[in-house]
Amino acid sequence: MAQYELNAPLSDEDARKLRSGDVVYLSGTIYTARDAAHKKLCDLLDAKEKLPLELEGAVIYYVGPSPAKPGNVIGAAGPTTSYRMDAFAPRLHSLGVKASIGKGIRNEAVKQSLKDYGAVYFGATGGAGSLLGTCIKEAEVIAFPDMGPEALRRLRVERLPLLVINDSVGGELYVQPDLKAVGLA
Repeated sequence: MAQYELNAPLSDEDARKLRSGDVVYLSGTIYTARDAAHKKLCDLLDAKEKLPLELEGAVIYYVGPSPAKPGNVIGAAGPTTSYRMDAFAPRLHSLGVKASIGKGIRNEAVKQSLKDYGAVYFGATGGAGSLLGTCIKEAEVIAFPDMGPEALRRLRVERLPLLVINDSVGGELYVQPDLKAVGLA
């Protein structure tokens, strides 16, 4: 396992060098989107309308942050469960999204799209939303303001701590070893 300091948007080379279990401290520009925002993005694509963000190299954080307290940029910003975005992720990977951030397992179609398009899935620590929020230095709603916490936001982050769960070559941190095969059962 290696450790990297990376800047978003991510290059193809950045995403393809990562392996499951690697630690990444991510800085730069990322976007927030949960399931409702993903659906709206795909609806815009279907209608051949302009998207409110550039997908090439994009990192999408599955989060619906809590309101900011006075003097803060954002409230708690912990990851949400990722499987709700699985229906949309392969399409966004095919259009240039290089990484997503969330918690929990991904389906086979998402894992295949990571391999097909050279992307990765990062895990952020669930239950650490307040700590993760301190890594967010700027936050701006850029689309779907009527969706409240699920609005599409552009974030500027500094050293957001992440773990590579699924990589672009099929590695997965959540896979448990066959205990019989390694002599432990």
